Amino acid sequence: ASQEERNVMRKTISFAVVHFAVAFSVGYLVSGSLLIGGAIALLEPAVNTVAYHFHEKVWNRLNKEKQVRGDICMQTLNNPV
Repeated sequence: ASQEERNVMRKTISFAVVHFAVAFSVGYLVSGSLLIGGAIALLEPAVNTVAYHFHEKVWNRLNKEKQVRGDICMQTLNNPV
């Protein structure tokens, strides 16, 4: 895997840890139950973390495509027909 892919994965894992803590806290505060807070904390961030990982990959791909389009436009402007 490239350095960029490893950085995306590190960021994803970091986000998962924070998300777990927030989900547990909210689940516990709303329900008053450690069991329900724990279940929410495991399920919701797991699903969201996977979604976030793919969101980040799409976001990076779109940024690269935008950069390529910008490069093509600059080449066209610098080399008119």
